[in-house]
Amino acid sequence: MSVQERKERERAERERLIVATAREIAEQQGWDAVTTRRLAERIEYSQPVLYSHFRGKREIIGAVAVQGAAEIAVAVRAATAGATGPRERVSALARAYLDFAARNPAVYDALFQLDGGLAFAQEDTPESLKDAFAALLESLGEVAGEGVDTGLFTELFWASLHGLATLTRAGRLPPQDIEPRVELLVDRLAVL
Repeated sequence: MSVQERKERERAERERLIVATAREIAEQQGWDAVTTRRLAERIEYSQPVLYSHFRGKREIIGAVAVQGAAEIAVAVRAATAGATGPRERVSALARAYLDFAARNPAVYDALFQLDGGLAFAQEDTPESLKDAFAALLESLGEVAGEGVDTGLFTELFWASLHGLATLTRAGRLPPQDIEPRVELLVDRLAVL
């Protein structure tokens, strides 16, 4: 291994450590607790080393969001892979999405609530964000209905899931009713 390859590998490892540590702090204490000073102390590197990877907290949030998008795509695809029909696939998708949001609130916030400097629904949207949307579209496109734009339908269904996730987490919707809400959403929006 050349010196250059070793330095690149070490740089990538440091970057993964920064992102993982930011994510850990955010999940435990919220995003307000994630500061470059605290990150530098936790990973035992100086703040200038941190800034050599990310210009600031906004870029770190963006990196967590990119990572989270890849994870939500995997979770949705895994949940829908074993479903036997369209209705089961859509129900599994909804449950996987809501479960991800509940288990990873800081990552979910990085994806959809905070400014990570990422472009959504544009040409320069990061690939993992496009893939997360594609994971939803794969199951939802088949239930959109005759003559309905599958992309718009997916956006509407996604917005509904996002509303359920954020309102439940904020205590605006009782969590014990999540199953009936999912069933109602699937029954009303998915043409089966």
